Amino acid sequence: MVKLDIMSDPICPWCYVGKTLLDRALEQSPDHPFEIEWHPFQLNPTMPREGMDRRAYLEGKFNGQEGAVAAYMPLVEMCEAQKITINLDAIQKTPNTLDAHRLIHWAGIEGRQTAAVSSLFKAYFVEGRDIGDHEVLCDIADSIGLDASVIHRLLASDADVEDIKKRDEAARQMGITSVPTFVVAGQHAVPGAQQPELWLKVIEELRTAA
Repeated sequence: MVKLDIMSDPICPWCYVGKTLLDRALEQSPDHPFEIEWHPFQLNPTMPREGMDRRAYLEGKFNGQEGAVAAYMPLVEMCEAQKITINLDAIQKTPNTLDAHRLIHWAGIEGRQTAAVSSLFKAYFVEGRDIGDHEVLCDIADSIGLDASVIHRLLASDADVEDIKKRDEAARQMGITSVPTFVVAGQHAVPGAQQPELWLKVIEELRTAA
């Protein structure tokens, strides 16, 4: 097996696109060698824990409505070209993702990490749900086979908060400034959302090398 470490954030649209395109490559090559692990990277580590209105957030970040529209146009065009479902109009809030990252971590302990990531992306980018809300996170946990009552108790505590923050900071100290970032075999960094063809080429090269 070859380790594929992925730094991402559940509210990062390019992370959602990047995972979707990677999934398509892995579906075409089901005997791929990758052992995937997801790592926390918060786009907005200083976001209030209650989150904020999405329109206000985007207009503040991109200097007004026109700037926000221009910034998201390449994403919309990519999703249309690749037939990726994304429902940006349904998203009302930009959440703090610390608790979502904690859920991903706990899901990983149970071998359900990728399922958690997939469900969080779907909840946010397709269904427009607030993935900073504990009830939403517990519902997602239940949907992937985790004990929602345990997750509820963990979310109400400070369990693994500092660990997530330290791992986020460690990624930044490695020089990662944007996500998604894929690291193959602990050596080769692949930034950004990549087409399935690139991943199929990487898989073939790994097979040849093996």
